[in-house]
Amino acid sequence: MPGVTDEAATPTAPRPRLIATDLDGTLLRDDKSVSPRTITALAAAEKAGIEVCFVTGRPARWMGVVSDHVHGHGTAICANGASVVDLHRGGELTEVRPLAEADALAVVTALRAVAPAVTFAVERTAGIHYEPHYPPFHLDPAATVAPVTKLLSAESGHADEPVLKLLAHHTELDPDEFLSLARTAGGHRADFTRSSPSALLEVSARGVSKASTLARWCAARGIEAADVVAFGDMPNDIEMLSWAGTSYAMANAHPEVLAATTHRTASNAQDGVAMVIEQLLHAL
Repeated sequence: MPGVTDEAATPTAPRPRLIATDLDGTLLRDDKSVSPRTITALAAAEKAGIEVCFVTGRPARWMGVVSDHVHGHGTAICANGASVVDLHRGGELTEVRPLAEADALAVVTALRAVAPAVTFAVERTAGIHYEPHYPPFHLDPAATVAPVTKLLSAESGHADEPVLKLLAHHTELDPDEFLSLARTAGGHRADFTRSSPSALLEVSARGVSKASTLARWCAARGIEAADVVAFGDMPNDIEMLSWAGTSYAMANAHPEVLAATTHRTASNAQDGVAMVIEQLLHAL
């Protein structure tokens, strides 16, 4: 099949029970749309008895782009595993794995010590809030803008909303160097990853990742890792791709993702996920 490598030509799982796919840079095209071909492939997979679960760094409120294309259970894993949402119920949270404010503050202190120009945002269950010099989120006009110490305090006005993740942005550091630096400085208090082409880090509670939440969700349904086919493109996908029985890196994937997977497919712009689903269903 054009655009799919030899490794992807014959999916190794005899009959997968679940397709777990990242969104940005993977399932979605660069304009953040779901192509007609991909919509058809997702529906065909569900019709064949293969569930589809979106596993993304996005918060629940940014899932409208795919909410119409979730079938069956309607579940999505958001915020890099910090929340599980029911898209059939408008993004209702069904599980939260929060980052403790004390750990978030410890990370702030650690990163400020090694990268003084870093700025922070706090992603809570009901929205995002950020520091004055942090790149503004135009999709969240109701965000509170204040120093991160206030955003993580009882004075924030949002203390009753659990923290899903801390975001750390730097304007000068190389993204991968920033990630390595942060893990060394604060890795004992939280887990660090990245999914943006810029030096933007995503900080979750220790042990919280796409992989760990997906594994918990699958275990509750009797789905083993060998039953899962996963797709991704960035470092925040690596653990999930390593856990799944069969995994595919997009042609546009980060070098570390390409190194962590044995299967390849075409880029997100070429409907690489749909290509594999079509071929898998044809084999079945």
